[in-house]
Amino acid sequence: MANFFKDNDDLQYYFDKGIDWDSLVRITEHDFVDAEGEGFSSTEEAVAFYRDIVEMFGQFVAEEIKPYEKQIDDEGVELVDGEVVFSERLAGIFEKIRDLDLHGLPVPRELGGMNAPMLLYFLNSELMARADVSAMAHHGFHAGMAMAMLVFSALEGSSEIDPKTGRIVKTRWEKEIKEIATGRSWGCMDITEPDAGSDMAALRTIGEQDADGNWFVTGEKIFITSGHGKYHFVIARTEEHDPKDPMSGLNGLSMFLVPTYEEDDAGNRKRIVQLSRVEEKLGHHGSATCGLVFDEAPAQLIGKRGEGFKYMLTLMNNARVGVGFECIGLSEAAYRTAAGYAAERASMGKPIHRHEMIADYLETIKTEIQGVRAMAVAAGFHEEMTQKIALAIRHGDLDDSERTRLERLMKRHQKKARRLTPLLKYFGAENAVSHARLALQIHGGNGYITEYLPEKLLRDALVMPIYEGTSQIQALMAMKDALGGIIKNPQAFMRRMAQARWRSLSSRDSLERRVAQLQTLSYGAQQHLVLKTAGNKMKGLRGKPLHEWSAELTKNWDPKRDFAYAMLHAERLIQLLGYTAIAELLLEQAKKHPERAEILERHLERVEPKARYLYDAITTTGQNLLRKLSPSASEPADQAAE
Repeated sequence: MANFFKDNDDLQYYFDKGIDWDSLVRITEHDFVDAEGEGFSSTEEAVAFYRDIVEMFGQFVAEEIKPYEKQIDDEGVELVDGEVVFSERLAGIFEKIRDLDLHGLPVPRELGGMNAPMLLYFLNSELMARADVSAMAHHGFHAGMAMAMLVFSALEGSSEIDPKTGRIVKTRWEKEIKEIATGRSWGCMDITEPDAGSDMAALRTIGEQDADGNWFVTGEKIFITSGHGKYHFVIARTEEHDPKDPMSGLNGLSMFLVPTYEEDDAGNRKRIVQLSRVEEKLGHHGSATCGLVFDEAPAQLIGKRGEGFKYMLTLMNNARVGVGFECIGLSEAAYRTAAGYAAERASMGKPIHRHEMIADYLETIKTEIQGVRAMAVAAGFHEEMTQKIALAIRHGDLDDSERTRLERLMKRHQKKARRLTPLLKYFGAENAVSHARLALQIHGGNGYITEYLPEKLLRDALVMPIYEGTSQIQALMAMKDALGGIIKNPQAFMRRMAQARWRSLSSRDSLERRVAQLQTLSYGAQQHLVLKTAGNKMKGLRGKPLHEWSAELTKNWDPKRDFAYAMLHAERLIQLLGYTAIAELLLEQAKKHPERAEILERHLERVEPKARYLYDAITTTGQNLLRKLSPSASEPADQAAE
């Protein structure tokens, strides 16, 4: 029988060796305090259950979804009488998932779920995306949104958690979470508007409060994935925007939970928020992408007014990790179909997978998948540990020393998750497109025909670099964090760079030397960007001790002028950062498990020449274009146009 978990050695490595299950299980099971009840009594018992789940799901998606992916694509979804209607096949798949109780996989037991880690949910997401990425996109808006409700309630202080057992005594959206866990409904997040995509400061949907303190949302949202769901997290403006204060656009946003319909006991539905359309898309035909019109829709404010951007970032961090796993699933599908076709297709006396260029394509796809999976597992682990430790700190019965220990541990996990998440989203999305494109090329003319899978995979992949934050937004985030970290603590950066240079020359391990050489290139590019960004500020630091640099460098920035060079090279920098991060993760694995060294060697073989090119491009190009883009250069052209 087909099984998408059992046929994947790399996934099995993470499950058996590459995940720190003990730390994750202990914090998820609250150190086994409920072992005599519904909880597990040991990490081994929990992991055995997780394996049963992932093996069962691996078989389910291989046999119940994969054979019908073309049918799902062909039939799509429809808007009928103001409601989204799934095809019989797609609806049947989600009925089976509901029967398996998988919508509540990571939801706490006391709220109707299985209390499994989110990381297990993400691993399942990869398996499902390999079967059909559009079905996976819809599946992700079940448990993911239920967990967001729980996290938001904890953040705003409306949850009560037993400090000794960690069990949830009450939480603000208990009814809604239980409803989603059963699969009867789902949620989604509503950010994008007709004239505001990545520029959130331009959002015009408004949240207004009446004299009795009730909130209402009015406005239009578009491109909302699974927007026919019942529970919507909506970003809306509640404060006036001051054009003189660039931050007021973001600080004036608030987050709301808006139920978009009501149902009676007979299942008759009354719409509160109208579905204006379902988009006709290039790909993802099994996923409904909706437009919605809010007309004084009753809403529940989450947290405090003006905190919407903060809550949105929490939601997006998890969503981007989920999309990373989704992209890996699509890449895996591209690799499998290309490898299978190449093994059977003969040309010039041998199967084409024996031809050098095709063999190189296939090995490149495989290596890049393994690299991104390393980032995905690490990012998912650290993000989950961050959130669960934060809950333990907020609600646990801790003495001062234990609180201090957990706070330090949380910051370490948070730092790693923050570093990896934009890299994961960027590389997962960009690779999904390139892998689908290579799969099509390997199929030759057949790849361009709808009878074969690659054209569908390419159509599905093309949205990945766009949604949940474009690749360019990820690049800007990674650049900002990297350079900001240097500016805040230049001494630590110089120390890391010196250590990398020393390892690149002195390490006895050739792979460690090569990773250190990659780090040295990355640090060199970052140093160059900081020097170019700081400009005259750096000149003023000559002769001053390093400990004074941070205070001087954080004053009086002009973003349009000072950051232009760094923004120009942000996408090159994120590629260099990503190649380095993958190498570091694979090196860490190879030191513990020598069989992983072969993957690291393949990765380095491919990225070392690319890294040298990126370093050269960052340090030697761009000035001519920036001169053309400068305000002084554009004035004559503007005047001529008048």
